Amino acid sequence: MDAMTRTLVVVGHGMVGHRLVQAVRDRDLDRVWHIEVLAEEPRPAYDRVALSSYVDTWEPANLTLPEVDGVSLGLGDPATAVDRRARVVTTQSGRQVTYDALVLATGSYPFVPPIPGRDLPGCFVYRTIDDLDRIRAAVGGRGVGRRAGMVLGGGLLGLEAANALRGMGVSPHVVEMAPRLMPIQVDEGGAGLLKNLVRKLDLTVHTGTSAEAIERDGDRLVAKLTNGVELDLDVVVFSAGIRPRDDLARQAGLAVGTRGGVVVDEGCRTEDEHVYAIGECACLDGMVHGLVAPGYAMAEVVADRLLGGTATVPGADTSTKLKLLGVDVASFGDAHGATEGALEVVFNDAVAGTYAKVVVSDDAKTLLGGVLVGDASAYTMLRPMVGRPLPGDPASLIAPAGGGVALGALPDDAQVCSCHAVTKATINAAVIEGCTDVPALKACTKAGTGCGSCVPMLKQLLAEAGVEQSKALCEHFAQSRAELFEIVQASEIRTFSALIAKCGKGTGCDICKPAVASMLASLGNGHILDGEQASLQDTNDHFLANLQRNGTYSVVPRIPGGEITPAKLMAIAEVARDFQLYTKITGGQRIDLFGATVDQLPLIWRRLVDAGMESGHAYGKALRTVKSCVGTTWCRYGVQDSVALAIRLELRYRGLRSPHKLKSAVSGCARECAEARSKDFGVIATEHGWNLYVGGNGGFKPRHADLLVSDVDTETLVRLIDRFLVFYIRTADRLQRTAGWIEGMDGRLDHLRDVVVHDSLGICVDLEAAMAGHVESYSDEWRGVLEDPEKLARFSSFVNAPGMPDPTVTFREERGQRVPVPLGIPEVVAR
Repeated sequence: MDAMTRTLVVVGHGMVGHRLVQAVRDRDLDRVWHIEVLAEEPRPAYDRVALSSYVDTWEPANLTLPEVDGVSLGLGDPATAVDRRARVVTTQSGRQVTYDALVLATGSYPFVPPIPGRDLPGCFVYRTIDDLDRIRAAVGGRGVGRRAGMVLGGGLLGLEAANALRGMGVSPHVVEMAPRLMPIQVDEGGAGLLKNLVRKLDLTVHTGTSAEAIERDGDRLVAKLTNGVELDLDVVVFSAGIRPRDDLARQAGLAVGTRGGVVVDEGCRTEDEHVYAIGECACLDGMVHGLVAPGYAMAEVVADRLLGGTATVPGADTSTKLKLLGVDVASFGDAHGATEGALEVVFNDAVAGTYAKVVVSDDAKTLLGGVLVGDASAYTMLRPMVGRPLPGDPASLIAPAGGGVALGALPDDAQVCSCHAVTKATINAAVIEGCTDVPALKACTKAGTGCGSCVPMLKQLLAEAGVEQSKALCEHFAQSRAELFEIVQASEIRTFSALIAKCGKGTGCDICKPAVASMLASLGNGHILDGEQASLQDTNDHFLANLQRNGTYSVVPRIPGGEITPAKLMAIAEVARDFQLYTKITGGQRIDLFGATVDQLPLIWRRLVDAGMESGHAYGKALRTVKSCVGTTWCRYGVQDSVALAIRLELRYRGLRSPHKLKSAVSGCARECAEARSKDFGVIATEHGWNLYVGGNGGFKPRHADLLVSDVDTETLVRLIDRFLVFYIRTADRLQRTAGWIEGMDGRLDHLRDVVVHDSLGICVDLEAAMAGHVESYSDEWRGVLEDPEKLARFSSFVNAPGMPDPTVTFREERGQRVPVPLGIPEVVAR
């Protein structure tokens, strides 16, 4: 070692310690510092923020952070003592390392409340890869269908832990002492919606209570809650907060805060000029921060100070944006309106499942903070505006039709990436210098390499600069959905893991996993709950039923063409009566049964299947209904048998998985009683045959369908619909309705007509063969669950004893039926 080289010892190799090492190496071009890292864990630094994704692959390498050259890394040998006078750190193995500068990056440890039974086998904390491995080992040997867990703590980490348990096949209960979930980040209104949105996939939420004791009952655990509820469990996970790991600093005689944490100044230096502390173990201005962004900021400051700079820690950015159990949640700035005189503007739409609040100054001219639940798309634009003048009416920032904040309203010094303090000006400069895609921007500026929440804004800034954007499905696949479909079809790949190994990277996300699941299902890859496919599905597909706002599910049996026998009507009525389900005729001429709990679903399906019915796929991105009028069967105006054709089409296309839901209708004459022109494909009878309309949809953006062909016979009609649907499935983007798909084509309807009617691409034989394969391989998904004990195990309930009511779901009588107690109606509140 050069005589002029100084030694930097970093105690701790978590995300913040790793960031410090990176920052020093990036700045220290003359290699003034030799770096020694002392790590407690036996593996290199990894992305602890993404810890729950480890459950998807159980591959630690997928979380490992990039190596930093020229660093001496001591794994599995933590520091145990610091001699500040001699400037020597001693490790567990007895090794002694002399330092010129010492940085404590020891992080935090999970807080375990002093609950009787907390040390019993089956009780764990959620903090490291090893913790997850231990939990996996504990639940892996249980009998199928008898796995339930409790997560004590409903904050960020608690919900992440619940998500990890779900990934292991465990039905989690989340128990939170506060009256709402995520009490630090989310306000009462947002937490109320969050609670309703995460009541899915067997997750049960208990707020305003805690565990008072955990007891052993044979080979199981029983958790007794303070509200009198008892939970029968396999595993308990404590995620009730963290405490700074400051024991090494205390042993060395360094000052610590009232609530723990090594006291540091604005340069992250302790009272000892040779010792610094960063991250969750540091106490700055009396505060300890448990988020990665403030820790990264501290790491950058210390790196600057070690090389002669004078940087100071900026105000801690406690903004958070993440997807918890499939639900977007974000908070930023003064989320709770604690600033004197602060005003709040709230949009709460429980029907749409969205909640948005902005907090502004008393003169309504400055943005102070906000909360977003259900849809956090506005986060990337709003967070950089905190503390800055508003570009317009506060309500317009979050109103459904408000338009939000334009990129031009952001000043150049606004931070786009808070993890790495990257401004809009830095991004724009990188684009000018030749960074023309998101990976290049990440490499050049580090923006988007932290929590990743700023990536959408990077794409917007590239678009604003006139850079053509990639059609990549997501950051894990460079290909578009249509390209991936062709790859899957040509290579006969049948699993997501095989596809990502062949042409992707990483472990996937909530964008590509359901998209690939849909492709695989479209190609006849077996039951959607088979093996790996089960973990890829969207919320409703997990249980083959529609999740409702009160946490129960609805069941919709198929009624082809709206035609039903009295016997089947009686079967539906008896199921509704026996299970106390709310019943309603749908707009697609079916009967919807509301209020079923997860454990009741197979019992209900058994009754319906035995009566000759099957899944109506109301939960899936698939064909929903083919509606019909009575046509020539009864109507004196009918010119064709619309009922027979509707039944034929619905039975032909049932179970057909697609990029988005599909709806159809057949009208027996031009009076259009079935409203066929508002459907993805609609048929209207003429005196000479059938007219086929495509690309219509109702809902939020209604659009009439366009006429594709006129006066065709029945066999030609079916053949053209076959071609149309398969072409759509193969080439549409993720979650793109047929209307948007056609509008986005070059040539629009003319091009579509050339392809599916005139066979301009020469692919129609293949399209027809693909549909024939679907028709031949169709099987009822409900029956598939009933005939497979392993699939049935997914529907076990642990709220109380099986068959007992869930105490978190309440009902009242209305118009002679049970309906859920109201959770609120859409409201606009300014206060």
